[in-house]
Amino acid sequence: MRKPRDYHAELSALEQRLRDLEDKQLRQLGALVVAICADTLGAEELAGVLLAARGADPAKREAWRKRGATFFSRGRARGQTRDSAEAQPGDTASAAGDAASDRAQSGPA
Repeated sequence: MRKPRDYHAELSALEQRLRDLEDKQLRQLGALVVAICADTLGAEELAGVLLAARGADPAKREAWRKRGATFFSRGRARGQTRDSAEAQPGDTASAAGDAASDRAQSGPA
């Protein structure tokens, strides 16, 4: 005769795995913020940039994706310095400015 399945134990294990994955994702996001020196931004600035990026046109997002892939493929040590990274045109910081100017031009919502 087969041993009955312990659904409660399986569900508990899956819930723990989900919590572990969410914690890992949060740690990775924090490490990414530090790696690209975005930890120097305030929480409001960082949120604004992310919101602007979410609503950006696909061509601009693709350019950002390629730039990010280049960043990770060559690494910070061999790549650009913190100052030159901030001076690059078309980065997400300028996207936040673009989004803010778009809202200002369209008037109050």
